[in-house]
Amino acid sequence: MATEIEKKYRMTEAQLVALRARLTTVGAAARGVEFEENTLYAGGGLEPGRSVLRLRRVGGRAVLTYKERFLSDAAIKRQREDESEVADADAVAAILDALGYKPALVYEKRRETWEFAGAEVVLDELPFGWFVEIEGPEAAINEAERQLELRTAAVEYATYPDLTNRFGIMRGTVVEARFAVAPAD
Repeated sequence: MATEIEKKYRMTEAQLVALRARLTTVGAAARGVEFEENTLYAGGGLEPGRSVLRLRRVGGRAVLTYKERFLSDAAIKRQREDESEVADADAVAAILDALGYKPALVYEKRRETWEFAGAEVVLDELPFGWFVEIEGPEAAINEAERQLELRTAAVEYATYPDLTNRFGIMRGTVVEARFAVAPAD
């Protein structure tokens, strides 16, 4: 079982532009930009708000992930995260459906990834806003936050699925947060 450790911030578009410039100034390594479609499933033993089964499609790849949040009020979140790349996203979706898991939520995201100070820093654009996540050991998160001058940035405690439920649109039985036109990679 792997544990994901991360801290998330809500940003304005102008703050994100300034942070991108800061990342360049401090020598962070850019790892590229990708467009994602994330489908979260309901059913089985999944506990809404605590555990998630997600099929993420990124370019020609797909990743199946199980996450289980450890309850905490801390700004730095810890959660179980087990994932595996899958060869055929449509086949996995069909298997999940046959097992009784149904799509419940879909959100799209444009993600720009950077490596800095022993942490992964991602700049995320979703249909409902801009966010930054720093993932890695807690000491690396704190150091990246300090050097990137994020200590006064607004911490976002809600998960992307929670935010999608709040800001998405119900289409049949699925809540969706999609761009009107998918951002170009």
